[in-house]
Amino acid sequence: MKSLIQPVKGTRDFYPEEMAVRTWLYEIIRKVSESFGYREYEGPYLESIELYSAKSGDELLKEQSFIFPDRGGNLIALRPELTPTLARMVAQKQRQLAYPVRWWSFGPFWRYERPQKGRGREFFQWNIDLFGIASPEADAEMVAIAASLFREVGLTPEHVKILVNSRRLVETKLAAMGIPAQLRAEVSRWIDRRAKMAPPAWEAQASSLGLTEEQISGAKDFLQNYENWKESDELTRFFAAIEAFGCQDYVNFDPNIVRGLDYYTGIVFEAVESVGDIRRSILGGGRYDNLLADVGGQPLPGVGFAMGDMVFTLILEKLDLLPDFTSASPASILVTVFEASLLHASFALATELRRSGLNVINYPEASKLSRQIKFADRAGVRIVVFLGPDEIKENLLTIKDLRTGDQFSVSRDKASEAIRLRLMSFSSAANRV
Repeated sequence: MKSLIQPVKGTRDFYPEEMAVRTWLYEIIRKVSESFGYREYEGPYLESIELYSAKSGDELLKEQSFIFPDRGGNLIALRPELTPTLARMVAQKQRQLAYPVRWWSFGPFWRYERPQKGRGREFFQWNIDLFGIASPEADAEMVAIAASLFREVGLTPEHVKILVNSRRLVETKLAAMGIPAQLRAEVSRWIDRRAKMAPPAWEAQASSLGLTEEQISGAKDFLQNYENWKESDELTRFFAAIEAFGCQDYVNFDPNIVRGLDYYTGIVFEAVESVGDIRRSILGGGRYDNLLADVGGQPLPGVGFAMGDMVFTLILEKLDLLPDFTSASPASILVTVFEASLLHASFALATELRRSGLNVINYPEASKLSRQIKFADRAGVRIVVFLGPDEIKENLLTIKDLRTGDQFSVSRDKASEAIRLRLMSFSSAANRV
């Protein structure tokens, strides 16, 4: 017997239940994004590696990207992130756009990761960005959008925190320690790796970078001081705006947040799970004011963040915050087939109900009515409609509500209205609960 072909490692099959979760998340993201006035866009899934080589960093490009030559010998990458694509798209129409530009997207990405729970090689990601405003208040708007998503899905400040720092503040502190400018980007990446390494290995890596004992000690002091933000006018303005947005309960200053990508220039932030011992990152982003110039455009300030779907949905599942899609059918009504001679009459009735705006399933063949009702129940259908010889003679339909057990007859011309009212009454009762 031939063995079953398995999916590619690190990818996912989206059965209807999983697809329903993905669609639900997309709709929530759309709602939150549009509530702040952001417009949806999309970029290509394939890009030249030149787009990423300038600013994404060697680790992302060389170690995590899927790269292959096209037939012309040019190196192409399956997109590992969207910010460089966004910068290129804005640069291409830079003189035609109305600023500030507020855009969002939700689509697939690929990274050559070691697959594990919450991390795959193919994933979906929310990207949201603002171009044209160089202010801490714009950065605060981004963080407020993230907090709004958390509120929308039921994640409280006890579940998740958004940790904030400033690359400018870090630069100032590193300069005060005597760390040369050409080494600061690597030192920032060293700081970013602190939570992922054992302290002895982390300090040994600092020594290998050329940091002195005094500089290592100074860095540790900085990373333990949670009042440093008060020295930064940028962060002082940011936290004042956060309070105005009403999301201060979600947001904390954390000097350890620097973000590993090279293109960040100002405020950076990361949302992390705060339930349990494992601190999983949910989303991250920050200010990048030089990226457009690096892809050939004119200098233009930008700020944004990205959030993958895998960790986010795992956390929602753990906290029982995901809707139940296990038996959800997009159609709430089943038209049964009373007998073989009435098959086409049942099809015609289902079409009639659909044209009135209802979602309807046809049972595709004559079968025992008990079997058809059992199917409806398992499929999550609420209303079953019967059209038998007696109903045809009296121009009636018999309707059974599987949730309540009620069964009644109604004239055919008023059936769609009666069904709609019953579905609406159930929806209203569910909302009250």
